[in-house]
Amino acid sequence: DFHSDMPYPLASLTENRVTVEIALTLDDGGQAWLEATFTPEEGYHLYSKDIPPGGVDGLGRPTLLELVPGSRLESTGDLGESVGAYQDDGPEGLLVYPEGAVILRLPVTLPQGQGWFDEQVSVTFMACHTGTCCPPVAGRLIPVRVPGAEEVQTP
Repeated sequence: DFHSDMPYPLASLTENRVTVEIALTLDDGGQAWLEATFTPEEGYHLYSKDIPPGGVDGLGRPTLLELVPGSRLESTGDLGESVGAYQDDGPEGLLVYPEGAVILRLPVTLPQGQGWFDEQVSVTFMACHTGTCCPPVAGRLIPVRVPGAEEVQTP
């Protein structure tokens, strides 16, 4: 049963010193959440979801989980974060997350109907370590299979 295996893993990838795991969870009210756990290698940090898409003066990239155009998944609210960002002590004052994993959660409505649907989600991230940054991963598409709304039994 879909409901008994929470969070339900959808996909994962590792690139440029960050592992991203995409999962689907349901809360007690039956709200579906798309979750992405971004885990950088030890000593690396990620940037806030709230910095501009191109960074600040080209520095940094936001950590993002996004739906793609044409998706049958629909966002029903704002992207949440598991940890708060703080301003780093560099001259740009970029908003960074503390070292370690960051979970971003997006409330979604599932596609109408039964069965499972092939979808894609998009992730953006950039890991840095004491001034050394990996190349940014921007708008990387990750294929996922999500259940239709009728597959999900609310308790």
